[in-house]
Order: sequence, then structure tokens, then C-alpha cells
Amino acid sequence: MATKRKKRVLAIDDEASMTEWLQILLEHAGYEVKTAQLGTRGEELFRTWRPDAVVTDLMLPDVDGIELVRRFAGANPDAEIVVISGQGSISRAVDAVKAGASYYVEKPVEADSLLALLEKAIAHRDLQVENLELKRQLQDRYRFTNIVGKSRKMQEVFELVESVAASDANILIQGENGTGKELIANAIHYNSHRSKGPFIKINCAAIPKDLIESELFGYRKGAFTGAITDKEGLFEMAEGGSLLLDEIGEMPPYLQTKLLRVLQEREYRPIGSDRIVHVDFRLICATNVDIEAALKDGRVREDLYFRINTITLRVPPLRERTEDIPLLCDHFLEKFRERYQKTVKTLAPSVYHLLIRNRWPGNVRELENAIERAVLVCKGNEITVNDLPESIRQEGGPSAEFVIPPHRTLAEIEKMAILQTLQRTNWNKQEAAQILGLYRPTLYSKMKKHEIIDAGKSARPS
Repeated sequence: MATKRKKRVLAIDDEASMTEWLQILLEHAGYEVKTAQLGTRGEELFRTWRPDAVVTDLMLPDVDGIELVRRFAGANPDAEIVVISGQGSISRAVDAVKAGASYYVEKPVEADSLLALLEKAIAHRDLQVENLELKRQLQDRYRFTNIVGKSRKMQEVFELVESVAASDANILIQGENGTGKELIANAIHYNSHRSKGPFIKINCAAIPKDLIESELFGYRKGAFTGAITDKEGLFEMAEGGSLLLDEIGEMPPYLQTKLLRVLQEREYRPIGSDRIVHVDFRLICATNVDIEAALKDGRVREDLYFRINTITLRVPPLRERTEDIPLLCDHFLEKFRERYQKTVKTLAPSVYHLLIRNRWPGNVRELENAIERAVLVCKGNEITVNDLPESIRQEGGPSAEFVIPPHRTLAEIEKMAILQTLQRTNWNKQEAAQILGLYRPTLYSKMKKHEIIDAGKSARPS
């Protein structure tokens, strides 16, 4: 186990006896110490050694102490600076703090007081650095560029997210289960001007329908049996931020009417309360249902639909972006290799081929689970087909292979290969061309040559 690095302190004073005393004191307290008697030497050490804290005199023979503090603060705002001086004055102390010093101490310096100040200063620095790192990790986690995908369809999604995130427009995200709708919602919120506000989420399919209203609107104590205290609603909790209503198609119709009224009037009353609550949130909805069908059978109100879909964003299923599968595999391999401390380094080529042929009804989530399972059971450095879940091995087994029937001409075989590839890619010509190793115009030419009718185009509504 690696030992923890000692905290570094740079001590600067033109008196040799003072720097010697500081070095003995600080090293005895457990710090790693370097000293300098000139400001220029101190500045050089600050730049190359990168101390956690600086203890410096203001009266130096070659540079102005205040200017030196200012340079330190400009070069590394995280470093804590403790100023000591034999010429104490209020104005001098104010100047030092303005320049970037954390503390100002007059000579003669008491050892215990200096050590206490230094410990406090470094603890403050560590906390700031930790907070900045946590914020950076949070931003990286939700930045839309970190949603894995290089396919044309995903790039179009990224571009749309980038275009609309900064606005307050209501967003409707459509996509099958496991496609990453919540990741897209996260990206929209954390790339908006509301990113510092709360991001409240509710899955309308996961909560009993008779409880969704109380979750959204909140209630007053005694409003109904079991309401033993006041409860703040999610609308109110989302103030200044964003609200994600996942699986909006599962919301009861009567509640859709109330939601529409909130969106129109931007105010509501909690259940059993006379208090008017004014709300300011951005609404993001997500659904895996066919909205057109839901409108026809009355599961989604038409007036609410037109209110929530200012921008509609469709997340493509994995079978429509098979070129992203190798990229996703590498991403999940790295994730689970680190999590489970495994030595597995890669996937066998046969695994990639099998995964690309799979239909992935569970989409990215299913692929992630498959790679996690493979990392856990893999015995060597390379994931093999046998490490994959049985359901995936069976779906991509011999029956799914391209089999050449006997007594066929080369032209007939070429037509079969093109047709089967188009069917596997849901008639996505760009993906099919990539799998076949053709330019897209060449694929069109061969489809025309073999009289292959575009079933994908004929299946689309006119």
C-alpha cells in the first residue's frame, strides 16, 4: 500500500535563523519543508516544487512581499499563503489578504499558533480541492459528450441536445427501454443554465397511480388518512431546476389534466392546503410507448402532448446503431474491469461479431449487463463467446449465421448477403454498407442491380 505524501510547506524569510527555525518546527510537525531567503528563489521553488502552503515574510531583499504573494496566488489559487512580518500594520495586513494571503501573523511568531494556522489552512485547501474534484466528476458524468456513441444517429442526438439544453423549452424524450433516455435527460439538465438547481426525477410507472398526485403536489398534514406531517411536492422541490417525468404515458388521465394546468398557470395548491405554490422548473418527459398510439387510445391527452413536446428527441435503439457496439463494449469493459479489479483486457473478435448480430431488445442496458457478466466469469485476459450470457449465444448461434445454400450463383449469393444484412440493420443503408465493406452509393447500385426493394422505405407511413 502506497504511503500518503507529506504536505509540502515552502518557508521564505531573509533571516537565516528564521528559516532554520521554521524548517525544524515544520519538519517536526510532519511537513516536508523547503526554504528560501530570496523572493526569486522562493518563486522558483513555488513553480517547480508546487507546495501545499507557503509561509513567507513580507520584508525581502529582492522583491516586494505583497507582489510575491500576488504572484503565488495567481500561479496556484489552491495554495494557502501565511504571511509573517515584523512590521505589522492594519493596512499591510489588508494588502496581504487582498493579494491572496489566507492569514497574517506578526513577529515574534508563537510555534503552536503558527502550526494551528497552517493545519487549518491546509485543511481548507484540501476541502476546496475535493469539492472542485467532485464538481468536475459530476459534470463529466453528465456531460452529453460522455454518452457513448459515434454513429450518425447518436451524433444527431448530441447536436440536438447541445442546441436545446440552454433553453427552457419542454423536452419529450422517446425511446425503447434501455436506450439511455435518463442519461439524455441528465445531459440536458447539466448543460443548461439550471444546472446549479435541483434535478428531480419521478418514474410514473414505478409509483402506484393513486400516490403519484401526492408525490407531485405534496400535501398538508391531515389532508387524508396517513398524512401525519406536511409533505413538500416534487413540483416545489424542483424550483429553479428541472423535473423529469419518466414514463409519462403511465400517468392517469385526470392527473394529466392537473399537470397541464400547472404548466399553464405555473402555480398550484398542495392537497388539503389553501397555500398557493408558485413554481419555476423546466419539464423533461420521457416515454417508451408509441405516443401516436397512446394519443389514439386516450392514454395521453392531446393538449398535454402538445404542451410537453416543444422539442421531441428520439433515442435510437441499439439495433439501429450497431457501429456503436464495439465502442460501448470497450467502455463497459473498462468500467467493470476497474470495479471488480479484473485483469481482462479485451474481447475476442468472435465476441464482437456475435454482439453486432444480436437484436438487443434490452438495448444498451442489456449490453452493459452482458459485458458485466462476461468480466466476472472470464478466466483469462480475453473475453470469449462462452463468457457471454446463454441467451445471447443462442440468438447469435449457427441459425443466425449467413449460410450459403448449395447450387447458387455468385450473383445470387451476393443478393442474399445484401438482403440479410439490410434486414439485420432494419434497412439502415449506412450501417449495412459499413458491415458489408461497401460505400453507400455502391450498396444502392447493387440493390438496384439485384432488384432489392427497400422494405424500410415501403414500411414508413406516407
